[in-house]
Amino acid sequence: MSFADLILPVPLQGLFTYLVPEGMSVRVGMRVLVQFGRSKTYMGIVARLHGQQPKGYEVKPLLQVMDESPIVTEQQLRLWQWISDYYLSPLGDVMKAALPSGLKSEDGYRPKTETYIRLTVQYQNTTALHIALNVLSRAKKQLDAFTEYLTLSGWDQLDDENPTPDIVEVTREELMNVSGVSAETLKMLEKRQMLETYELEVGRLNHGGDYHPELIQRLSAPQEDAYNQILLSMMKKPVILLHGVTGSGKTEIYIHMIRRAIERGEQVLYLLPEIALTVQIMQRLQRVFGDKLGIYHSKYSDAERVEIWQKQLSQNPYEVILGARSAVLLPFQRLGLIIIDEEHESSYKQQDPAPRYHARSTAIVLAQMFKAKTLLGTATPSLESYHNAKTGKYGLVELKQRYQGMELPEIQVVDIADLQRRKMMAGPFSPLLLTRIREALENGEQAILFQNRRGFAPMVECHQCGWVPTCQHCDVSLTYHRQMNQLTCHYCGSTYQVPTVCPCCGGTDLRTRGYGTEKIEEQVREVFPEARIARMDLDTTRTRNAYERIISDFSAGRTNILIGTQMISKGLDFDHVSVVGIVNADSMLNMPDFRAYEHAFMMMAQVSGRAGRKNKRGLVILQTKQKESSVIRQVVHNDYLSLYGDLIAERQEFRYPPYNHLVYIFLKHRQDAVVQTAAMTLGSILRQWFGSRVLGPDKPSVAKVKQQNIRKLVLKLELGIDMKKAREYLLLAKQQMLTDKRYSSLQIYFDVDPL
Repeated sequence: MSFADLILPVPLQGLFTYLVPEGMSVRVGMRVLVQFGRSKTYMGIVARLHGQQPKGYEVKPLLQVMDESPIVTEQQLRLWQWISDYYLSPLGDVMKAALPSGLKSEDGYRPKTETYIRLTVQYQNTTALHIALNVLSRAKKQLDAFTEYLTLSGWDQLDDENPTPDIVEVTREELMNVSGVSAETLKMLEKRQMLETYELEVGRLNHGGDYHPELIQRLSAPQEDAYNQILLSMMKKPVILLHGVTGSGKTEIYIHMIRRAIERGEQVLYLLPEIALTVQIMQRLQRVFGDKLGIYHSKYSDAERVEIWQKQLSQNPYEVILGARSAVLLPFQRLGLIIIDEEHESSYKQQDPAPRYHARSTAIVLAQMFKAKTLLGTATPSLESYHNAKTGKYGLVELKQRYQGMELPEIQVVDIADLQRRKMMAGPFSPLLLTRIREALENGEQAILFQNRRGFAPMVECHQCGWVPTCQHCDVSLTYHRQMNQLTCHYCGSTYQVPTVCPCCGGTDLRTRGYGTEKIEEQVREVFPEARIARMDLDTTRTRNAYERIISDFSAGRTNILIGTQMISKGLDFDHVSVVGIVNADSMLNMPDFRAYEHAFMMMAQVSGRAGRKNKRGLVILQTKQKESSVIRQVVHNDYLSLYGDLIAERQEFRYPPYNHLVYIFLKHRQDAVVQTAAMTLGSILRQWFGSRVLGPDKPSVAKVKQQNIRKLVLKLELGIDMKKAREYLLLAKQQMLTDKRYSSLQIYFDVDPL
């Protein structure tokens, strides 16, 4: 008899053994259907075939084989097992994270369609458009939607001399997102037969044209030197850190590395931390590598992701995959190089749901499996990576000059505490920032404003008694979104009506506190009514088209002020940005986290790097109340080495990474008393094995999310400890807790190497 050990999409550790019926042809990596429990049917992946019959229970047979050939490679299964072991996550959770939705269902996948909006034929002339605008003059929302559509699509460029302007296709979701109108408003425009909807299939594979290596630019002397140093270092080390200042031309070095790998018959994985970055990088890579390039990230349709997965298993896979975090889980056949751009970014760490893996660490392990090389690139290395480079574990190559000798931007620090005392601030803006933005606009240049909070205001407060509306399900205040006129919880997504009366004192003087990107945008429009303004945050980039439109419009100069959250800090290149304003640095410095200064430096240094690209030194206005902070000084002088020296000493003294491994253990339960008791009990169990390495339990800064009360234990493990044994103890302690009837509905999960 033959048996198959399966990975099933259930939150339980280990594999599940089933009988292979006689005559059924099955191979490792294929999908099969099985019965699980009394009535459930699951799709599983065959991880192992053997002839050892389990003892103590009746083995159920496989019901059906779903594939003619494996859809998961042996290297992927090995990587999944490593992720499961290292991050203490069930294999089923790893499988669910890795496979596109279309491969997790027995029904397969259907290509998706998206609804687009277009102008009806009878309104595709200037006379009809003027009539339409007059008709809609008394229907403000319909007028707003209609005029926004004309702008987005390009129909507003229609005139008698240009009867057929270049029309851009606009999705219904994007129009609703940009104009802020409801679906009902668009239906009214359809009833008026001014606009109509149509469906387009999305998720098509990239057909980027031919391979054009002749279009690759020659490297400058500093770039050439760095490139040669990388190749030399790769002869000795499997992982190389390229520490290059912003604007030094790291991407061009990556392109040369990719060409070399392709010429050697190798595949390349190029990872980026943020989906927004793929837009600009994709255009550069497509121009050179054509249809050798595949794009893979969560904003792409499921149909496309399934097709890319299948192509990677074919005899003609993409030579280059460009993608965000999840691309590391794709199948590869002859991987030779992994490039991890902006390697310091916390976006590489999966937070929820499990597995809580770090794509950088996972990529390095994947490269080891293929005997491939890994190139980490950044202007602001993570402390862990830089420490590995300084201690010889990684190779280190430095690129200290900007491309074509351009200077790093000048950073001027503005003490907003002093300006507020003297009542010289115009809302969140200092006089200097407003002056420099105005000068940029007058000179035909662009400006970027960085504020790392979305929404209109972080909270609403009763001016009389101090009451603040909070989420009913989470232990957080609600963020006010003016465009939607609602309060939103950024943890669970719940929305609430904006109160008009304080429930505590009956007062009606309810005021917003603080500034989000939406409020910054409103105030910028008031100060600079002539400016063309765009906002890039989670609220305005919910679709792939929205990302691309915002970035392409700013790159082409169709907008001249870009306001955004950390999305705008990540490696985007704009030719005409002369001024960058960091509206409030203090919100980054005051986080209750041992990485706060590291992350603040990285974010400010990265967003500063967006200033000054073409023949002119850029200017950064950094507004803060902590002018004398060491981190502010280090940002001004771009002094990463000083930051590293300060922080690495603290890390060693207080037993933080890179000198210790960290594991956070989270417990969740609807009843606060239960989770508190459970956390105390689990802490006692763990101290029997780990002693003083266990800290807590404590309440995290947000101690309730989605009606679940939370406690956290911290485990600090010194380097050299038997991590395999430590993980066994942790899983044993979890199992011991969950077998206690008092904790039957308790959730326990681990966050290994947390950020």
